[in-house]
Amino acid sequence: MHITKKQNIIISNPETRDFLADAYYTETDEKLPLVIFVHGYKGYKDWGAWNLMAEKFAEAGFFFVKFNFSHNGTTVEDPHNFADLEAFGNNNYSKELSDLGVVIDYFVNDPKVDDQKIILIGHSRGGGISIVKTFEDERINGLITLASVDTLERFPKDEALENWKEKGVYYVLNGRTKQEMPHYYQFYEDFAKDEHRFDVERAAEMAKAHFLIIHGTNDESVSVKNAEHLHILNPFSELFLIEKANHTFGAKEPWEEQELPKDLNKAVEKSIEFIKEKM
Repeated sequence: MHITKKQNIIISNPETRDFLADAYYTETDEKLPLVIFVHGYKGYKDWGAWNLMAEKFAEAGFFFVKFNFSHNGTTVEDPHNFADLEAFGNNNYSKELSDLGVVIDYFVNDPKVDDQKIILIGHSRGGGISIVKTFEDERINGLITLASVDTLERFPKDEALENWKEKGVYYVLNGRTKQEMPHYYQFYEDFAKDEHRFDVERAAEMAKAHFLIIHGTNDESVSVKNAEHLHILNPFSELFLIEKANHTFGAKEPWEEQELPKDLNKAVEKSIEFIKEKM
């Protein structure tokens, strides 16, 4: 089966800046459900095994899109590295929701896409963003979270927050690249001024889409309790736990094998089955 791969499509968002997206699909006369993958914190579209994941969704009959948030630290010229730490430091949830909206608008108009079937798959922080977006945008009728957070209020507290305000920046070490990644205080200000909008719990309760929650029981970054909480908030959702799976479902960067890691493969197969059953 031949998969068409359109990589590094330049998407322009006048509210943020240009960024890149990939589309994977098989050539057919039928219109295909649009599946958009939303990466998480310190993530990007080409990380780890995401390309293999894209191929598997395309083979299953979906128009699969993954993209880089405009301010995730990568650039149009260098999508594989955090080449722009200034942009990373100036990222915030408003920008991510704006970028995701632009991605939906761009691909929903593709003649190969069935605009009645739009599914978001969000990993980690991208899960929280996807939940908020699904509540805000009625076109989205499927939502799948992978190792998602249950809140976007993940900031320093009390004295550490005061220090951040005073200094204007705090740094997080990227364990893989050894870069000191900046976070400017604007990130917190953006959240605080629109806290109601970024309320993942409220969005999870109110979202009308078919909702699948996937999480590993050995997630070292986002506790499995987040998944259980989301499921309680939205009792119509389906909870699928993968025993002993970690935060990235066995994937790492770089991923040099030709097959998906076992746990990520389970997550992808479950997602495909869920979409086909519900849509």
